[in-house]
Amino acid sequence: MYAAATESLIKQAREIKEEELQRFCGRIFKLLHTKDISGDTVDSLQRLNLIVSATKYARELPSDLVMKLQTVLRSSSCPEQLQVLCSSIIRESFPPSVHSLCSDLSHDSRIFSYVASVVLTQAGNKEDVMPLCHHLLKSLESRLSDGQISRHALPILSKMITVYPEILTDDQVNLVSRKLVDWLRYASMQQGASMSSGGFFSGPRTRQPAPLTEVDGVVMGNFFTVLCVGQSYTEDQWMNMHTFSMIKSWLLTYDTDGTTNTESVMSMVSATSSSSRLLPPKERLREKAFEYCQRLIEQSDRKALKKTDTELQKACIVESVSIMDIICGEDPSYVYRAFPCIKALYGRLNGDLTYARALLPIAQFYLNHSETAAVDSEAVFCQLFSHCPAEQFNEPMLAFEFVQFCLLNASVLQDRVANYRQSFPNLLKFLAWNSSGLIAEFVELLPSLIAPDTAIELLHTILDLPCLAAALDLQQRSACYHASDRPTWDQQGEKVAACLDAFRQPFYRGLFLYILRPEAGTGDTIDRLKMLHEILADMAESPRVVRCAQVVPVLLHVYFNTVTQVRVTNERSGHLIHYCDFDCRVFSAHLQALCRLHPPLIVDQSREILEFASSPANIYSKEDFYTHVVWVIGEHLSVSYDPRCRVELITSFFESLEAVLFEITQVRQSASPPRFSPRLITVLMTTLAKLATRSQDLIPRVSLCLSKMRTFAHSAPVMVCYSEEDTEEIITRAHELINLLKLPNVAQFVLAPSARGDGPRWHRDTNASLPQGMRAVSGLLHRHSSFLPT
Repeated sequence: MYAAATESLIKQAREIKEEELQRFCGRIFKLLHTKDISGDTVDSLQRLNLIVSATKYARELPSDLVMKLQTVLRSSSCPEQLQVLCSSIIRESFPPSVHSLCSDLSHDSRIFSYVASVVLTQAGNKEDVMPLCHHLLKSLESRLSDGQISRHALPILSKMITVYPEILTDDQVNLVSRKLVDWLRYASMQQGASMSSGGFFSGPRTRQPAPLTEVDGVVMGNFFTVLCVGQSYTEDQWMNMHTFSMIKSWLLTYDTDGTTNTESVMSMVSATSSSSRLLPPKERLREKAFEYCQRLIEQSDRKALKKTDTELQKACIVESVSIMDIICGEDPSYVYRAFPCIKALYGRLNGDLTYARALLPIAQFYLNHSETAAVDSEAVFCQLFSHCPAEQFNEPMLAFEFVQFCLLNASVLQDRVANYRQSFPNLLKFLAWNSSGLIAEFVELLPSLIAPDTAIELLHTILDLPCLAAALDLQQRSACYHASDRPTWDQQGEKVAACLDAFRQPFYRGLFLYILRPEAGTGDTIDRLKMLHEILADMAESPRVVRCAQVVPVLLHVYFNTVTQVRVTNERSGHLIHYCDFDCRVFSAHLQALCRLHPPLIVDQSREILEFASSPANIYSKEDFYTHVVWVIGEHLSVSYDPRCRVELITSFFESLEAVLFEITQVRQSASPPRFSPRLITVLMTTLAKLATRSQDLIPRVSLCLSKMRTFAHSAPVMVCYSEEDTEEIITRAHELINLLKLPNVAQFVLAPSARGDGPRWHRDTNASLPQGMRAVSGLLHRHSSFLPT
């Protein structure tokens, strides 16, 4: 109900007419000129904010109203609620207010932050932001009269350098770096002063500053960090927190020039001496940020008294390791100082699943620097790829970050992490459980998981994705309910309860162990998947299973577009119907390309292909796929593609397809109209003719078969079902093939050209056999040609 009401309001805001908007703006302009701000003014501003925010384009407001909104925004006596609304309206409206707002920037920190948000949103280039930047740097350089610094300055600066990194000069970068060092390392050690009541007969008095504590309640003994706890904080402590929140983006933006050998030596000396103040500003900031992160990692080992502090510890670990990774990337001398700390941290977090997200930056650190420090990282990645996806696939944030980690490092993981490509059964668990949010990521990631030795298993795993989603669902439910709690099982529904029963039975354990396997090459064989499909049939309507079934064709397209030198089997064609009909369409779309890339596939899988092609039932269930299979048989079952293609193999395929064509084209009075397209008939006829040219003893048999096509095409059931153009196409194709087969050598050239016929030389060089052959065929077909037999 709430969503419908909200949608209605948004629709009204989008559809408001220009005349009505102008009248409404005039009413707001009058309300803003009254001395007292009423609730009607706030309501009107909120409605205007919805109107200008509901469309993708900026709505044009009257210039006098925009000026009045700017005045209210910059008024120190105006309520903050109105300033927030005015800032939001100006950001979304037209014309831009950048130049007028930058003409007289306020020293009030609150007003300045709202003005800055408008300027950064509407600025079109670096010059528009330059006055804001100068004012901001000036406020950072000089302390205010009361000795405080605006805590709003650093978030604004962080956003500014993200959009316009080149806006600061080298001197300004050094200035900010010195300030960041001071705030990061030398914040106050005492809590901020707090006011308390002095009693009924006395005014409020200021309490003496109390010492800060660690998250476990122990009095702080080292410098201040974001993990220090107090009742109130001083301004420089707030600046310390803001500095830590932006130090990563600052280092990535202005600390990417690398470090010379001399600077590396200086940073190594600074680690064992008090000479860090002699370092240049960038290097000194790097040093202090490194020390800060080391202290945070030490603090994260403390037992927090509050759950919120525990979550803050996890976030600080992630950020600290990432910052140390950046610092080590810019100055390799820090690698040797960082690894003892990182290794100890990994040893502490390794067995705790609640810290799974913190393992990703640690793995990134090992990936980037283990070779520099000559540290073995195999155990780290074995743990990462084997346990995290298998045990925490149902954590959406971890799933997203894990897949992003793989995408960012795909090329390095392929080259240096042995079990990366072997871990796709585990990685696909993220997709099976969170399919809606990870489709785009896996479309990009999938090519990096394809390897020649595991390509077939990966194909099977993609096809089994709906089964994997159902198995993960059952695994979660089974973990929540004990076997003795049968009434709770029954509440899940009769179908789900039956699947849970099967999941708990030892007889089916091997099947579920296979589908839930953590890595490639282990578990049960795929021959028993039909039984698994039957067990999970009751889960087919589960929303998660349905979404996975919709993802499968997308992944199959990516798979087949990527694979090149991989032997893709046809053994699963009989199981495709258990998933969805679109799987057959996907296979059909890529079958020709796969056989063209790897022609020996037909001989390699001749038994399975022959079994599939010789069954007329496959025509009625998946005609398109069957037609493509017949086409590739005629195109690639040739000794020119594979020397193993002997006469016996060609004959067996010919006899099977001949029997199929005979069965589906029998003319009987009781026969029902054909349920297949004329295209299938023409493809079957052409394939039989192609096979006959490769074993010319078969030419009389195929000629006899083709001679019956006129009778078939003119039969009553066919005339009812097919159009006149369709029947004429069948007759014409049969007639053409019969004529070609009268000259076997010419037929072989036309129907089975050399595999080299795709090369440009065969079409451009007049001395090549193809142009000569085309001239010969033209001569044969010419009415007065002397080539025609008497």
